[in-house]
Amino acid sequence: MDDTQLTAFLKGLLDEPGLSGHEGPIRERMRQAWDPLLDEITQSRLGSLHGRKRGRGRGSRPSILIAAHMDTVGLMVQQVVGGFLQVTPVGWLDPRILPGQAVMVHGRRDFPGLLVAPPVPLLAPEREGEEAVRFEDLWVDTGLLSLESAKLVRPGDLITFTQPPFEMGDGLLAGKSLDDRAGLAALTLCLEELQSRTHTWDVVVVATSQEEENFAGARTSSFEIHPDLAVAVDVTFAAGPPGQPEHRVFPLGGGVTLGWGPTIHSGLFRQFEQAALRAEVPYFTEVMPRHTQSDADAMQVTAEGIPTMLVSIPLRYMHTPLELVALRDIRRAGRLLAEFCVGLDNGFLQRLSLE
Repeated sequence: MDDTQLTAFLKGLLDEPGLSGHEGPIRERMRQAWDPLLDEITQSRLGSLHGRKRGRGRGSRPSILIAAHMDTVGLMVQQVVGGFLQVTPVGWLDPRILPGQAVMVHGRRDFPGLLVAPPVPLLAPEREGEEAVRFEDLWVDTGLLSLESAKLVRPGDLITFTQPPFEMGDGLLAGKSLDDRAGLAALTLCLEELQSRTHTWDVVVVATSQEEENFAGARTSSFEIHPDLAVAVDVTFAAGPPGQPEHRVFPLGGGVTLGWGPTIHSGLFRQFEQAALRAEVPYFTEVMPRHTQSDADAMQVTAEGIPTMLVSIPLRYMHTPLELVALRDIRRAGRLLAEFCVGLDNGFLQRLSLE
């Protein structure tokens, strides 16, 4: 894919809803994209999509699992009061940035709504002078009469953001759900490159479900596939407005990050460094002294344990209705993954050791 095709592909992914536990539309989109690039496609019991590209090795081949999550954050209806819907988050969201957002309510039929909060002067007296927005303040104005709302919406119905994606600056794309549709695009680019390159190992790509809530897709898919190695592909915090802690953010468009911490297999980290040098992919070390807060945490401790790596794409404004990513970083992630897969030979596991 050239940049025009990659942009169109990403915009198509962003158009699909897919809140945690309800990934059907984006799963079908990924099935269509991956079908020509794989030897087999299956679906797990929890809704993750598995695809296998067989290697050229003889006999029982080792396998590497590369996962990016397809679910995204959004809202769920808690109660219907007249023409208004009280909401609760699906995944983590910052309520400060939500008032005024256009949304789509997925009830008996889809219809638009407006996410609103009461003006500060109309809050309860004990909150006088309070500027912060709480989730209990947030409602969706349906623009419908009470009876219409009651017919169309029930508690538990889903609500998604509707901000359309758009291009910015030099190869930047803004839009909702780039966490982690950017990772899915990187996996697709990796598979495209592997069409013309020989690899010994089987490469298994997984679009995981429920990452934003409980990592259930990654945990169960890793158990079912039982790979020899696992790699999570996700997003990380890109540097944005001044005032952010410099040690926690990475340049937008400056390269990918390689996770380093107890979740990450140290020997695998070194091998990814070498692959990045071979592929001429700029990278940064992302220090993660505790959990990675990604699918990597679940994959590492599946079954008897899987040597696991995390590759991340810098992203601004994570978990908001409008995120920002650089296409060149997505390309770099895809190229790095393909280079690493090509470098896996029959003796790789014997040489792999913890530092």
